[in-house]
Amino acid sequence: MKIKNIFKIFLLLLLTSGAAGCEGEKDHIIIDGNLPIKTPTLYLVGDATPNGWSIDAPTPMTPTKEDPLVFVWEGPLNAGEMKLCLATGSWDNPFIHPMVAGDEITKDGIREAEFDMYAGDPDKKWKVVDAGIYSLCFDLRNWTMSASYVREQDAPVVEPIEADALYMVGSSTPNEWNIDNPTELERKSDYVFVYEGPLAEGEMKACTTTGSWDVPFVRPAANGCKIGKDGVAEEGFVYTTGPDNKWVVETSGIYRITFDLAKWTIVAEYLEDFAPAPKLFMIGEATIGGWSWDNATVVEANPDNHNLFVWEGELSRGSLKASLEKDFNAPFYRPSYGGCEISESGVASNKMVHTTSPDDQWMVVAAGKYRLTFNIADMTFDAVYLDASVAAPALYMIGSATAGGWSLDDATEYTPTVGVEGEYTWTGTLKTGTFKLCTEKDFSAPFYRPSSSGCTVSKAGVSAPDVVYTTGPDDQWEVTEEGVYTITINIKDMTIKAEMQN
Repeated sequence: MKIKNIFKIFLLLLLTSGAAGCEGEKDHIIIDGNLPIKTPTLYLVGDATPNGWSIDAPTPMTPTKEDPLVFVWEGPLNAGEMKLCLATGSWDNPFIHPMVAGDEITKDGIREAEFDMYAGDPDKKWKVVDAGIYSLCFDLRNWTMSASYVREQDAPVVEPIEADALYMVGSSTPNEWNIDNPTELERKSDYVFVYEGPLAEGEMKACTTTGSWDVPFVRPAANGCKIGKDGVAEEGFVYTTGPDNKWVVETSGIYRITFDLAKWTIVAEYLEDFAPAPKLFMIGEATIGGWSWDNATVVEANPDNHNLFVWEGELSRGSLKASLEKDFNAPFYRPSYGGCEISESGVASNKMVHTTSPDDQWMVVAAGKYRLTFNIADMTFDAVYLDASVAAPALYMIGSATAGGWSLDDATEYTPTVGVEGEYTWTGTLKTGTFKLCTEKDFSAPFYRPSSSGCTVSKAGVSAPDVVYTTGPDDQWEVTEEGVYTITINIKDMTIKAEMQN
């Protein structure tokens, strides 16, 4: 190799190493601002949007062909609130929020306003002030959004609503929010339904079926449409699943409400004054509804004395208290001390208090039929034992050890033992795993559980027989050996036993 070529190679290596050294001495590049939000999907959610607050089926936006991180949508927005999410099915995910809570979307529009994205609070939302057809654009690359008003919304297509029945539901109606037993209207013709009776101050809407909230409702076009002595503020209604608009009864009274399902109109006539009697709501393990406000036992006030509440019915063993409001933060009517017993002999002390704390409750120690009297004027409580005939509630078992797993719809039902109060039995296969029992198909309700964690079920039986009825801690029986078992539980004596059959 010639000396000249050797020199060229040496010089090239020297320059390369020098360049590498300079590269290593460069400063790090710092990127200011937010990084682009990379997502293939973006959704609108809120009562201002077509699909309302459904997190399982929010309103999708469309990415543009020019830039897949710029999403657009054109359609109807109602007066209400909205925010955006990147994924469906969970409220725990991050959401896109305005920089300022209540940032208004009006006919004047918004141009390239900044937004924020985070999970949790504060739950800031845009407020749509003027309903209409809007064009929305969210730029996830630059974290900006624009909204422009296009035109008024199209008038709804009015086609007769075919229905065999019509029901009212809401805090203003006699049956309140009980969707399983809403207030039924009288059918006057194929499409005309009439209700005549008391309405309290509160909210209401109407439906053609019972038992489900996931159906279209008859509702006002604008939320908060008022019903009062002068009638209804707007006679037209809509028939939709959302947004969840409701009429507001601003004056209690006797009304005649007429719905025409062919013309999509409502007429409200105020007939006379009416002061609704107050109600007491009784909850607790001793009541049939447990701790569920939706299933609370309603105690009506005496029509001639609104300070006197009398109820007759069956009570199980357990605790109870009562309130004038369906709110755990509200004051409750309680005994003057915790654990005041209700039994065949009556109540241990008739003194009653009205407080938020301490959380003292009456304790029913003998199941049976009782007459309870709450006097909220002189603050006394009375219990009269009538008889011991208590209808056995249904009892269900769920858990990984059972055939239905953790599905309440597929829960395993136990059979009451004839002639033995509080006793239930079941025979079948248990897998290795855990289980607990309940009388309500509701995960927020109390469950029958072992009195301590780690209680096992095996060929040797149950390691501890004691049972408690609580919402927590979430202790469960643990099956350590798979097999066919006979389980016997007594919810009066609060005991359980297990026998392996094979």
